Amino acid sequence: MRPTERFFQVSDDFRSAFSRDRDRIIHSGSFRKLEYKTQVFLNHEGDFFRTRLTHSLEVSQIARSISSHLGLQEDLAEAIALSHDVGHTPFGHIGGDTLDLCLKDDGFKNGFEHNFQSFRTVSYLEKRYKDFYGLNLTFATLEGILKHSYPYHKKFLPKYIDEVFNLNTHPSIEAMVVDRADEIAYISHDIDDGVNSHLISFEDLKESKLALLILNKVHDEGIDAENKEMFRYRFASHLINHLVYSLIDYSRDKIDNSKVLCASVDAKDELPVGFDKELESQIKKLKKILFVKMYKSKQIARKMYAGKQAVKGLYKALVDDTNMLPQFYRELLHVRNKHRVVADYIASMSDRYAIKLHNELYGYFIG
Repeated sequence: MRPTERFFQVSDDFRSAFSRDRDRIIHSGSFRKLEYKTQVFLNHEGDFFRTRLTHSLEVSQIARSISSHLGLQEDLAEAIALSHDVGHTPFGHIGGDTLDLCLKDDGFKNGFEHNFQSFRTVSYLEKRYKDFYGLNLTFATLEGILKHSYPYHKKFLPKYIDEVFNLNTHPSIEAMVVDRADEIAYISHDIDDGVNSHLISFEDLKESKLALLILNKVHDEGIDAENKEMFRYRFASHLINHLVYSLIDYSRDKIDNSKVLCASVDAKDELPVGFDKELESQIKKLKKILFVKMYKSKQIARKMYAGKQAVKGLYKALVDDTNMLPQFYRELLHVRNKHRVVADYIASMSDRYAIKLHNELYGYFIG
C-alpha cells in the first residue's frame, strides 16, 4: 500500500476509493453523453467510427494494462481515463475552440478549456447529492483529471484551485500513464478510422519510420493487404502493443512507487513515464502525417466548420433568451454569469442533441 492510499479507504464500502470513483463516473450523465460526441468524425457519419465514449474505453484499457505492469494503482488510472474527456464539447476540438472564442468575444478572458471543464463537470456540474455538487471523487482522481501529466499553469484558474492543488508539480504517475495511453489510443484508432474512410492510406503512412515498422510486422504475419479489415485491425493491434511495451520498458526503472499518489514529481524533473528520444521523435512524425493528410482534409474541415456554426448559433440564441435553458442551468444563473452557464450547457450536449436543438431554433439542418 502506498503512503496516502490508506486515507482513501472507506470502511463500510466493499470497493476501494478509486473503484468507487470509477463507478460514479460510469453512472454519470456526462459519461453517457460521450457516446454521441465526436472524436474525429461526426457521430452520425457511421457506426464504425470512434466516439468520445469508445475512445475513453480504449484509453482506460491501455492505462490499466500499463499500470498493472508498472505496479501502479489500476483503479485510479481507470477512473482518470474514463473521465478525462467528459468536459469536451460536441463536434470535437472545434466545438471547444468555438466556445472559447465566443466567451472571449464577450469579455471572458478565461474562455473555455476542456481539461478544466472536465474537472468542473465532475466536481460541480454533475448534481448527484442533495447537500453538495459534484460526484464526490477523491483528490487523486480530481488532480489527474485537471492536470494530466503536466503542471497546469492557467492564469484563469480560480484561486482555490492553486490553493488545493499544487500547480507547480506533475500529477500522479497514474495520471501520466493516462496521458500517454490517450496518445497511444488516438493515434492507433485515428489511423484505423482514417484508412477505413479513405482519408489516408497505408501508403501515406510509409513516410513514417514507426508506421513502416508496424506494417512490416503485419506483412510478417502473412496477411494480404487486400484483406482490408483484417489488415487494419492487425496494424492497430501491433501499433498499440509496440508503444505499450516500449513505454513500459522505458519507464519501469524510473518510477518510484514509494512516493505519494499525488503531485510527486517536481515540474523541473524529467517525466518518469514516456518513450526514449528516438521513439518520441517517430511518434511526432507520425502525428504530423495524420495532421496534414487527415485532420486537415476537405471532408473533415467541412464537417468541423458546420459544427462550429452550430455552436455559434446555439450560444447566441441561449445568451439572448436564457428561458430556453433547462431548469438546472436556469438555477445556476443565480450564482454564475449567464455566458458561463450557457457555455456549460452547450459543452454538455452530444453532437446529436446539438444538431437537433440548432435545427429547432434555426429551422434547417447543419452538419
